[in-house]
Amino acid sequence: MSYYPLTSIPDYYGIDALLTEEHKLIRQSVRDWVESFVMPQIDQAAQNHTDLPGLMRELGKIGALGPYIPVEYGGSGLDQISYGLIMQELERGDSAVRSAASVQSSLVMFPINEFGSEEQKKKYLPKLAAGEMIGSFGLTEPNHGSDPGSMETYFKDMGDHYLLNGAKMWITNSPLCDIAVVWAKNEEGKVQGLIVERGMEGFTTPETHNKWSLRASKTGELVFNNVKVPKENLLPGVTGLKGPLSCLNSARYGISWGVIGAAIDCHCTAVQYSKERRQFGKPIGSFQLQQKKLAEFLTEITKAQLLCLQLGNLKNAHKATPAQISMAKRNNVKMAIDIARESRQILGGMGIMGEFPMMRHAANLESVITYEGTHDVHLLITGLDITGINAF
Repeated sequence: MSYYPLTSIPDYYGIDALLTEEHKLIRQSVRDWVESFVMPQIDQAAQNHTDLPGLMRELGKIGALGPYIPVEYGGSGLDQISYGLIMQELERGDSAVRSAASVQSSLVMFPINEFGSEEQKKKYLPKLAAGEMIGSFGLTEPNHGSDPGSMETYFKDMGDHYLLNGAKMWITNSPLCDIAVVWAKNEEGKVQGLIVERGMEGFTTPETHNKWSLRASKTGELVFNNVKVPKENLLPGVTGLKGPLSCLNSARYGISWGVIGAAIDCHCTAVQYSKERRQFGKPIGSFQLQQKKLAEFLTEITKAQLLCLQLGNLKNAHKATPAQISMAKRNNVKMAIDIARESRQILGGMGIMGEFPMMRHAANLESVITYEGTHDVHLLITGLDITGINAF
């Protein structure tokens, strides 16, 4: 048995009819790139705990970095559904690939575009869009994850510069980054964003090793020891947690789409395998228990597709709420991880082999179900929206 490449997207409810021709062209072009660039090398990269060489520049070439950023700053000026479809196709390849694009787009380019000065936009965005510069996002700390308001990283006004101290943890692209958008408290205790550049004295990015998940992605820390940050590197357009939380909303939206790709990859592989694997004289796809699983996979994928499409429409109209985005992120990641686990069982022992994607997707999704807001925290966000009572 060998891995079966995806040749079509399950579209049980005719959702493609609701997409524009541009949407479908973008999806196909990214799908083709994933098939040619990611699929041939992703298993080896995950097995060896190495990233894909030249990934960011390749993502830049296909327009996957900051696709909704205005053209004048190097983006493609696309809508939010286009962004979602790009994330879907990238995560069909691997969560590490989608994470790289998601961090660059939603957590680095988004805040610079939304809250940065004109000079910052012109200096950083075109290079980030091209993948010539790699960015990371510093919010989570060793002692503060779901409670970012308690962050300890801080900066002081030293007259002609800021002095930054603290540390951030679980940072995608940290060991590779050229810049980091770092959220820290000023002397009044208010959160603000700073752009920290590689090479600034006292700024280090130690790598996190021995991960069982996202093994084709570089993860690390951002450590600041009396780092002198020029005053022009402060993001002037926002103060308070609204800044980082708005970035997370954009990232969570992209994740909601992305994990559909991982689920589709597992589902289509399981369908193909169930038709070819024979036991007791017939294909295992002829047994009721296997058909039950496959039918449930398709049902859950279809529900997730419809959820994301409407959320994308709301995002395009600037009407999507943080709670709506939390619901989609929580639902879709759980859907994807369940399909990865159950589809692995359809393949039996073969399901643990690198020739098939199930174990890799399942391991990756263990990170995705935790980052950008844990599964349980998103449930409480929805609960707060329903009752008006904060359960945190």
